[in-house]
Amino acid sequence: MTIDRLGGIDPLKNVQNTQKAHRAGDVSRPDSISVSDKAKELSEVYQVMEAAGSAPDVRSERVAEVLEKMKDPSYINKSVVDLVADRLMDVYGL
Repeated sequence: MTIDRLGGIDPLKNVQNTQKAHRAGDVSRPDSISVSDKAKELSEVYQVMEAAGSAPDVRSERVAEVLEKMKDPSYINKSVVDLVADRLMDVYGL
């Protein structure tokens, strides 16, 4: 049984028949995109969810302890206020 070639196998034929790519005629217009309001909203929701997921959990026993301390009028003094202010500034990088 004989099998004849239908198209021939010539590796140079593919290289020889290629043509140079043509450049697009009008390149003066810059590329641009537009983002819908819905996509912006979803992006904000995603960022908030990421921030909430990476935030530390609330320690309820610590919160209860601080609330008890705040019931005492002598607890809140200048040193406590300064300490809280310093810690808040550290949290916000100020």
